[in-house]
Amino acid sequence: MTAAELKQEIDQRWPGQVHCPDFGSRGSPCEVTCARTALPELCGRLFLEWSFSFTGLIVEEGASEWQLRYVFYGEGDAGWVHVLVTAPLAEKTFPSIVKFVHAADWHEREAEDLFGLIFEGHPRLGDFILHDDAWQEGVEPMRHHFDPQAAMRHRKPDEDWRPTRIVQEPGAFVMPVGPKYSGVTESVHFLLETVGEDVIRSTPRLFYKWRAIEKLAEGKTADEVLLLAERFAATTAFAHGLAFCQAVEQICGANIPARAKTLRVFLAELERLRQHAGAIREICESTALAVATAHAGILEEDLLRVSGELTGHRYLFGLLAPGGLLCDLPNDACRQALEKSQKVLSQLNALEQRLRVSSSFLDRLEEVGIVPPRTAMVYGLLGPIARASGIVRDLRRGQPYSGYEKFQFDVPCEQEGDGYARLRILFAETRQSVRIMEQAVAALRGGGASSPLSSATRASPLQFRAGAALGWVEAPRGGAFHWVRLNESGKIARYRIVPPSFANWHGFHLAVEKFAFQDFPIMLSTFDLSVAENDR
Repeated sequence: MTAAELKQEIDQRWPGQVHCPDFGSRGSPCEVTCARTALPELCGRLFLEWSFSFTGLIVEEGASEWQLRYVFYGEGDAGWVHVLVTAPLAEKTFPSIVKFVHAADWHEREAEDLFGLIFEGHPRLGDFILHDDAWQEGVEPMRHHFDPQAAMRHRKPDEDWRPTRIVQEPGAFVMPVGPKYSGVTESVHFLLETVGEDVIRSTPRLFYKWRAIEKLAEGKTADEVLLLAERFAATTAFAHGLAFCQAVEQICGANIPARAKTLRVFLAELERLRQHAGAIREICESTALAVATAHAGILEEDLLRVSGELTGHRYLFGLLAPGGLLCDLPNDACRQALEKSQKVLSQLNALEQRLRVSSSFLDRLEEVGIVPPRTAMVYGLLGPIARASGIVRDLRRGQPYSGYEKFQFDVPCEQEGDGYARLRILFAETRQSVRIMEQAVAALRGGGASSPLSSATRASPLQFRAGAALGWVEAPRGGAFHWVRLNESGKIARYRIVPPSFANWHGFHLAVEKFAFQDFPIMLSTFDLSVAENDR
């Protein structure tokens, strides 16, 4: 569907209820103003009939009214659609869209917990981010009146709290897993319901270490918030930092040097290569393949050292700035990093061939943890998880940024949707990442890697100005979206992060249910989920 066709459809279906202006240039969103009564059907048409992906819900509290922004994006010309709904602050009830857009389920639950909004028709609100056994109702920590520095009074856990049970058959029981683990595993609680050996219902409970980064960002400078963007999910620091920088750059109209764009692509793919190597290691470890685990772990460490030698940080912290990069990287150093990455890739390819002929390994992955394509679409799954279930969607290709439209690469896709399909996607994407890195090194030219926007002195008032924009990247785990609003003084007025793990955690239970308990840790590893991305 083209942008013009979409506008025509909207104008014909909802005359007087939905205002759809002419679409802007590629990458610029079309802001569709919608009456609350038409909201569910409009979002449903976008998602189910017109094949737009649901990105997220952005809630903004203005001086006198709420503004709810439902973000969708399509492939190519259709671009970005922002559906806007407003209401006075005294009116906190909005229609739920989950009947048509199930991917919005957790987004509405999050808004209810953090802003106190009510979504009529939602099947289950409450006890989500602010757990009922630890928080009081009505706290609304993202509201303007909430003081994050003030101690909460009368904070008393609910001693009568019990987990919600769905399976009520005779002999049914709930197997709790977590939230505390040994080692580096972060806090997450799983409730596995069963009447025998197979998991009938799986409910993940996250946000035990919710850090309120979006609240902490308010009133800070872009440089200060960039530190938060890079650190809330350290293993994908560069991807999230890049999404944040691109949002700020859109607001300020920054012109990014070509060299900076190319280096950004090179570093983003280096991060993807290392992240996928780590995910492969975790899959091998979950299936008790000690030798393969050690091999993948060595390769992950090799890539961490490549990052450290090239940039000074193993996880690529401190490189980005609004306007480009904080420092240039010599061409020779990039070529050396590429050569080392190519050697790692050859070892990954060899590891894949050995795993392909390991029957005991394949028995744990093939036809286990299946997520059908239609279900993956309904849940809005992202990244390698979605591509393993037949959804060929990649922001580098569909809505390119940082010059990705100039690079040649394939988007791997599998149809089976099982654990082995997800593993094959990881291996295939490592090859594409090195392919992109090769093109990036070949494309490096002279010139600077930063613009005046990233310099230490910002005397010009045009550099940081009021406005709002969405930055996006195809992070290693999938699409990551950062919404930034700057006030008149150039400080952060609203910061909203929609990480890929937020969507993929929502659909994780699909892979676990109807399979045996012993498959649970293996399916968890094939999803490569981040707790830190959710506890943002």
